[in-house]
Amino acid sequence: MRKFFYCIMCILLSALLFSGCTQIPETNSQPDTTPQDCWDTVEQAFVFTLPLMLVDATGSKMTNTVEPTSRQAPVNQLIHAEKLADANSKDVVTPNTDTVYSQVFLDLSQDAVILELPKTNRYCTAEILDAYTNCISILDAAQEEYTKYIFTGKDFHGEIPEGMKQIECTTDLNWIIIRTICYDQDDLENVHELQKKMDTYTLTQYKNHTTDQKNHGTYSDDNEYIPVNHIMQMTLSEYFSKANQLMKNNPPAAEDAEIMKILKTINVGPEMIFDASLLGENTDIKWKQMLNAENEKLKEKTTGFSTVNGCWNYWGKPIAEFGTEYDYRALVALAGLGANPISMAIYPKAETDSNGNVLNGNYNYIIHFDANTLPKTKEQGFWSITAYNNDDNLLIPNEINRYCINDRTDFTYNEDGSLDIYVQQEAPKGENANNWIPVGNEDFHLYMRIYKPDSSIIENQWKYPEIIKQD
Repeated sequence: MRKFFYCIMCILLSALLFSGCTQIPETNSQPDTTPQDCWDTVEQAFVFTLPLMLVDATGSKMTNTVEPTSRQAPVNQLIHAEKLADANSKDVVTPNTDTVYSQVFLDLSQDAVILELPKTNRYCTAEILDAYTNCISILDAAQEEYTKYIFTGKDFHGEIPEGMKQIECTTDLNWIIIRTICYDQDDLENVHELQKKMDTYTLTQYKNHTTDQKNHGTYSDDNEYIPVNHIMQMTLSEYFSKANQLMKNNPPAAEDAEIMKILKTINVGPEMIFDASLLGENTDIKWKQMLNAENEKLKEKTTGFSTVNGCWNYWGKPIAEFGTEYDYRALVALAGLGANPISMAIYPKAETDSNGNVLNGNYNYIIHFDANTLPKTKEQGFWSITAYNNDDNLLIPNEINRYCINDRTDFTYNEDGSLDIYVQQEAPKGENANNWIPVGNEDFHLYMRIYKPDSSIIENQWKYPEIIKQD
């Protein structure tokens, strides 16, 4: 179980202060199902609530600070990363080396929050996720008419200031991820200047002209944890008591009505008090057994969402727009919390060469693109290919600190217009050295990232490049 849950892509993100609980009913409904039926429902409840629990736990971690830093900030305040990821970046697995992240965790239970996102001529998008990891909206700073956006919670009844675009949120806990392209190390200063023009503040601060007065946050040793570990170490009662509490401020969507009727039979829901004793004996043992088996179950249930093209595969629709695909939503929350919908980004992964053999640094490989077949993207879109160690999913250390090849690389084309990217330990000779992705001497895998992909890629009509093992 531990190995599975370590694969979560991010330690980044959400959690917030939930104030004011609604009154809880004094009695619970009694399940009319058998103990085994109850445990089938427990599994459904775990899968349904897991994204909510992960967003909350990671948010609690990321807002656990008095003053903002490059890794944490108080609730409703922006966190700005200061640099691109490198081999020393170990907080997040499979970090990308294309974009610099900014993010903020919103608590809309008391007030609306305003985001200032300046216009720019580079890729800079803000993805807004609700508490269940569904993408509410994506703001494109290069194309949007507005530069101020007001996020309102489910209980908001005020007026929207003139010149602001309203983003209505159905949950009080929300997470905004801002991705800004950084062309190279020399471009970091430009990214930092853009970050300085970004800001968040409450509607009350805006009305009182106190937007520059940032509130202090709070710190607790109890919130310094790896979020997924924190959740998986909870007892059955701790887990669902917390989930029920979170669902009060973050109610399930209308389309979740059917599953909520089922979950309420075991007292899981916004107005319920969970009672583990209703599930029979040895509940904590059965709980751990269920978690141990969930890895294979989720993988089996979600194979249909994996899109395969040659030796590459990626998660397809409806990623980030899950609807009632709860198994898929849970799997993505564990392996890639905060994923984009495929209209904004696709992340194909290759673990083998074109003959099906596992990629290993003791061999040399060529990723071959025929002439005029590089990934097509929309305006401000881009692509990259990055190598990662299999054992820890981190970037591979190398003497030249190069971790990927991308469309900003000064690579060398072949005479016929085709492109060969070399993936190996030693640099290729001659002018092809710019086409080199260094790797170590162990098993590794590759991620291709395609941001703002062309429709041919979205519809899986584009042929992915072969990965050819060299003799």
